Formats: sequence, structure tokens, C-alpha cells
Amino acid sequence: MDHTEERKRCRAVLAGNRCLSPASVYDPLSARIAEAVGYEIGMLAGSVASQSTLAAPDLIVLTLTEFAEQIRRIKRASRLPLLVDADHGYGNALNVMRTVWELDHAGVSCMSIEDPVLPLAFGQEGEGALISTAEMVGKLKAAVEARGNSSVMIAGRTVALRAEGVDGTVARVKAYSATGVDAIFVVGLENLAQLDAIHAATMLPIILGNAPASIKREDLAARGARIVLQGHQPIAAAAKALRECYEHLHKGGAPADLKDKIITAQEMDKLTAGEAHKKWIKDYLR
Repeated sequence: MDHTEERKRCRAVLAGNRCLSPASVYDPLSARIAEAVGYEIGMLAGSVASQSTLAAPDLIVLTLTEFAEQIRRIKRASRLPLLVDADHGYGNALNVMRTVWELDHAGVSCMSIEDPVLPLAFGQEGEGALISTAEMVGKLKAAVEARGNSSVMIAGRTVALRAEGVDGTVARVKAYSATGVDAIFVVGLENLAQLDAIHAATMLPIILGNAPASIKREDLAARGARIVLQGHQPIAAAAKALRECYEHLHKGGAPADLKDKIITAQEMDKLTAGEAHKKWIKDYLR
């Protein structure tokens, strides 16, 4: 499947002058729904992939193979440009190269590689430890090398605001920006002064893992931010809806009582490309 057009749309978002939020998706159906709603870009986070694929927490127990296969399922069902959180690239710089090859083939539009020490090491205190700037630069250079002539985009991601403050973050942003990546992904933003410093340190578009609700989108956009995440409420909302539905039915509730809480059969048929499948049956099975 050719993903060039989707990647062009994603690149246009990063090259634009707006700051928008992606739909947090977790499987083919959620991506179809987000696309139908009108989202311009989707996001598959490592935490969400672990929850939806393994029912496990975000502790890097999900493998690259499992992550890539979930992406392939999503991309077979949706033309929504997909930004993915590739965590630490599943290992060292050589593992990062393999990650880029696999996720490029799976159809992502943009992937982020981040700088925490992952997975948690024996005796590691807390979650704030970062790999050295030199090691991360090596990872990002390896990612760019592995990307080759592909149109897939790579974002250098840092959580340094929490571990090293603004000065440390700025130093890392400058170093990461010089590797050939397409964007800088920053987690832990607390105020516009931090974003001003980061924006001054790079000419690349900025992706934000969070932003205080009090900051206007226009102010983020004016400082180079093109994407800001809003969290991953959809999978949590789906889990709550499933639990409530199961509880209702398990306690003897009537299925008809759920009418106002579920989509119609016609809506589900549309989301699952029912008409296309009917046509294929007519064309090829008769």
C-alpha cells in the first residue's frame, strides 16, 4: 500500500501555521471513526498500544513486532496519517534502525524516538533518567540513515524538561535538531516561557506531548508548535463503555435498554465498509 499521500498531508500539518491535536487511536475501528469525524491526523501512543494489544501497562513489554503489526492493522483500515510513539526505538542505535524500517513499512507518517532510559534498568530510581545527549544523537542519526529516501518523518523526542530543566532541554533540542530529523517532540511543557526557549533553539516544527489548558492554541502555534496531544481518553472511554455494557447484560438487563448507548447496525455497517464488501461478494462470489 502506498502511503505517500498520507505522509504529504502529515508533512503539510508540520509545515503549516496551525497547532492541532491528533485523534488518539488504538485499533482499526477507532481510526475509522476518527477519520469519519474529520481528524487530520491520528496518534498511536506506546502506552495505548500496550493497553490495547496486551492489556498491559506502559512498561516497554510490548515488542516492536507487536507494535508494527497493530499499526499495519490500523493502516489497512484507514487513510488517516498516523503519528506513532516508538518509545526508545526498542534498544540501541542499531535497534532504532530496525524500528524505522519496520514502522516505515507498516505505513506510519511520522514516528518519535525518545531519550529516557528504557526499559527500567535494575536498581533504577524513578523514571527521570535520560540517556546521554551523545547516545541520543547517535540514535537519531541512525534513524535518519535508516529512513533513506522514504518520505516517513522522524521526530526527536525529549523529556528533559522534567529531568534537566529548560537549559538542559535547549541543549538537547539544538543537538537533536542537527541530526536531520523532521521535528522536535517535547514532553512536560508547563508554560510559554519554556516554549519560547525551545522555539528559539530550533527551526524545526515542534510537537508537544502536553500543554496547560490555559494556553491558547494560537499562542502555541506562534511559537512553532504544530501538534499538541490531548491525552488518550478514547481508549479509556471505550473501556468504560464496555464495562458498563457488560455489567448491564450480566446483571440481567435487557439488550434493548442499551439502544441509546450504542451505534446503530447501519452505522456499524458503514464503519466496517459493508457496502464495499457486498459489492465484492456480488462481483467475485457469484
